[in-house]
Amino acid sequence: MTDNDTDRTAQGAIDYEQVEQSPRFQGLKRKHRSFVLPMALLFLVWYFLYVILAGWAPEFMAQRVTGDITVGLLFGLGQFVTTFAITMGYVAFANRRLDPDAEAIRAELEKKEAGA
Repeated sequence: MTDNDTDRTAQGAIDYEQVEQSPRFQGLKRKHRSFVLPMALLFLVWYFLYVILAGWAPEFMAQRVTGDITVGLLFGLGQFVTTFAITMGYVAFANRRLDPDAEAIRAELEKKEAGA
């Protein structure tokens, strides 16, 4: 390795700890948490409500809505629907709010790594 190669490596080296502390990256993390934490909390409450009702209110969960469809079955299927809805919501949120910032950070780091 020549001195020029060493200089180029030092110029293109990225201090990832510094990047992590940058306002742009912190803003990206804040936006991410603004969606993930409330959705995770909402889903956990919904999930534990289902479990608690199944364990402590079996009569309620066994009530027939129509035919052989019970409240418990609807709650259980609702878990799957909620999972897919949150996933689709996150993808839309990430595409609209997270990806542009992440792309800008990545482009900036690639530019720095290339030594430009």
